[in-house]
Amino acid sequence: MKKTSQLRNMILSKDLEFIMEAHNGLSARVVEEAGFKGIWGSGLSISAAMGVRDNNEASWTQVLEVLEFMSDVTNIPILLDGDTGYGNFNNMRRLVSKLEQRKVAGVCIEDKLFPKTNSFVGDAQPLADMDEFCGKIKAAKDTQLDDDFVVVARLEGFISGWGLKDVMTRAKAYHAAGADALLVHSKKSNPSDIDAFMKEWGGRLPIVIVPTKYYSTPTDHFRKLGISLVIWANHNLRSSIKAMRATSARIFADESLINVEGTIATVADIFHLQGADELESAEKRYLPTSGKSWNAIVLAASQGEKFGDLTRDIPKTLLKANGVPILASQIDIFNRMGITDVTVVRGFAKEAIAFPGIKTVDNEDHASTKELYSLFVACDSIKGNTVISYGDILFKDHVLHELINSDGDISIVVDADCEFTDSYTDFVQNDVPYARSAFDRAVALKKMSATLDRASVNGEFIGLWKVNQRGAAAVKAALGRLSQEEKFKSLRMADLFSDLARETRVSVIYTKGAWMDVDSIVDLTHASEMQ
Repeated sequence: MKKTSQLRNMILSKDLEFIMEAHNGLSARVVEEAGFKGIWGSGLSISAAMGVRDNNEASWTQVLEVLEFMSDVTNIPILLDGDTGYGNFNNMRRLVSKLEQRKVAGVCIEDKLFPKTNSFVGDAQPLADMDEFCGKIKAAKDTQLDDDFVVVARLEGFISGWGLKDVMTRAKAYHAAGADALLVHSKKSNPSDIDAFMKEWGGRLPIVIVPTKYYSTPTDHFRKLGISLVIWANHNLRSSIKAMRATSARIFADESLINVEGTIATVADIFHLQGADELESAEKRYLPTSGKSWNAIVLAASQGEKFGDLTRDIPKTLLKANGVPILASQIDIFNRMGITDVTVVRGFAKEAIAFPGIKTVDNEDHASTKELYSLFVACDSIKGNTVISYGDILFKDHVLHELINSDGDISIVVDADCEFTDSYTDFVQNDVPYARSAFDRAVALKKMSATLDRASVNGEFIGLWKVNQRGAAAVKAALGRLSQEEKFKSLRMADLFSDLARETRVSVIYTKGAWMDVDSIVDLTHASEMQ
């Protein structure tokens, strides 16, 4: 059903209906998930969320932009708090046209002067000329293209201290001008203004109320009066302010997150409200990587003893580089490339690795084995089109993109700018040295070892590689051969690639920089270079 039809049905329903305030796309999703059938696009809340006053300081086009996000992420209707219509009849016509374009179901306009002042600020606010306001209503109704679009006229007479007789005169005029419903507003702490109006009104048009000030009135009282729609007008904004203040104060005082983490929404909940699941599904449909389905294996079993106390309780892969765990950065890059099937080989402090959506395999011998054995325990996850990565490296998107779109049954990424240090390094010797011309030529690995003669070194393996179906079969066969060796658990990835290079072609993709091996505290401080 169209959103306009949904709202019109609520207005005309014999039952009392309710809509809830929202002020941005996120709060609109929350309102819909709570079960409400409609949303109040509150002028107070939207302006406050922008940090400005409810005095038309936010322009109508800025409000419209917020509404567009709210409408796009929800399936229930929005009734906009349109203030005074943001000008005269001509502004009203443009507003209605733009609201309809964005599938906003209706607008409520109040009979005060532009720029408006919030109804609960001050006393005796001046009202608009009655005939001029009737012209706005007529302009709105003449402009709408959808017959179900709802125009609500808001009576501010009680707010400004006018009596029932004058309010009733305006109500009858707005009815005659074509309003679909009337909003009767009051700032008394009891519903006496509403009671008096309903007694005289006689059901000529549906009546909407906003019981912000007379909140203690039982809801059944409104039902007995014959009210059509109740607006809970600003309570999501007000509750969020209180929650944010409490959280900010707690973190400021504690200089820690320990006392708030369990009391706030999870990041996964944010992803849910943002529609991450839908994007993941769409990516699978519309962004197949080179027409293939990919998975990834991350070898992340090691503790990282060089980091001392930093890895006393967590594995190296969870160290934060530029504020984000290394493993989380890898998973994010994989996901951006459409690779959502990620298997992580855990070892030290394995329970700490618990990211949503990943699969895990455990290397129980992590303390006495190397990365090759971690790959061996994840052998079943080596399939056609698999990316394999060390768990302590950072790399830029384009490196992964070039890798998965390259030819070759087995392809490895090699940095031509290698450094000769005392640390273990997978040096490589290739059949074609790095040069600009090498980008147009097929390059193959000849040998990989930490002890290659420097003169023969063409670069270092960065710890990122991929296989297709034939390559997966070759790797599994090589792992089977090597696993028969007595010293298998101490073998390195270089031993696998040297074995492979004797049996099949291992393709090389050269890079210069654009990655980082996080092997020291200094590396952690330089992680921002990878952004």
